[in-house]
Amino acid sequence: MSVQRGIVIGGGAFAGLALALALRQGLGGELPVIVADPALGTRPSRDPRATAIVAACRRLFETIGVWSKVADGVQPILDMVVTDSKLEDATRPVFLTFSGHIEPGEPFAHMVENRYLIDALVERAQADGVDLRPLAVSDFSTHSGGIDVTLSDGSVVEASLLVAADGARSKLRERAGIATHGWDYDQSGIVVTVGHERDHQGRAEEHFLPAGPFAILPLSGKRSSLVWTERRGEAARIVALSEQEFHGELEQRFGLHLGEVKALDKPRAFPLGYFVARSFIGERLALVGDAAHVIHPIAGQGLNLGLKDVAALAEVVVDAARLGIDPGQADVLERYQRWRRFDTMAMGLATNSLNFLFSNQSTLLRTVRDIGLGLVDRAPPLKGMFIRQAAGLAGDVPRLLKGEAL
Repeated sequence: MSVQRGIVIGGGAFAGLALALALRQGLGGELPVIVADPALGTRPSRDPRATAIVAACRRLFETIGVWSKVADGVQPILDMVVTDSKLEDATRPVFLTFSGHIEPGEPFAHMVENRYLIDALVERAQADGVDLRPLAVSDFSTHSGGIDVTLSDGSVVEASLLVAADGARSKLRERAGIATHGWDYDQSGIVVTVGHERDHQGRAEEHFLPAGPFAILPLSGKRSSLVWTERRGEAARIVALSEQEFHGELEQRFGLHLGEVKALDKPRAFPLGYFVARSFIGERLALVGDAAHVIHPIAGQGLNLGLKDVAALAEVVVDAARLGIDPGQADVLERYQRWRRFDTMAMGLATNSLNFLFSNQSTLLRTVRDIGLGLVDRAPPLKGMFIRQAAGLAGDVPRLLKGEAL
């Protein structure tokens, strides 16, 4: 007999809203889907950041009917260059280049401004009948037949499954007693949008400097989004500088290849670390996105890793519900965990290794990594494998990431 209790998603950012849409469209009106997040009461979004959406996750957004709402303002990444140098070096030799499409007409990634994508997700969720509540999940308790979810207004929702999509400092994960393991990098990522005189031609650049990667990611128009890694104390110093002093630091790292450059918003620094939840599931509970894992931004995979969680969990839940199986029961959630945990651990360890390899002053390590980059650049099959991996299309790929509806 099909269970009629709904699904509650705690957290209304990218992962929570995308999961709600995928479930709503896959299940039809069979099960109610509720998204609870106080931030849903403050729209439109004012998030100034931008995100690289890889090809597989673009397919997900296209399949759930959101991509068309933002497509006019996105910037395809048409090629990427990787350099390795010291800050004072006069030239930055290119050791690795990526170009071409995953499929004809399909770049391996697009840059999307967060606020437009969040607003498009909210708009589509409203149109599809997702129950959006500008409230927090304050408590929950499980019993043999389901999970009772208490919201911050005191109301209680009887659900079959609660999804924690409430970010790196997840209160739901903490309430469930799920520990995390990982470490702090003593680094911060400085995020700022810049304008420049010349067109970037859709090129992304990753400059590996001794303090960490300095990524220039193309936005629509003559603008780019920077993700700039520094030691935490140095990052705090840089973001506190006057506008003129900050420009000097920026120009030293950015260079003049795109002409004069200017910060278009106030730089902000975010602490960087690595952690993975010891379990992605609890009793009638599933963790997705940053609630389950946080990795270094060196490979630009953080949000995309969370969207892979979304695609896998949606597929598992929809498959179970169509068979009349309670989607919150342990074996259903265990399938989700098996699907996602190994890939997450592998990506986390890979980004951690890259950060160690590139964020240091060692001349020996620099020589070794430059030889390695050069070898990859001269091996098209290996480069192609890396591109497919970065695009999210390697391994056991959920249907939504292939562009297939549930």
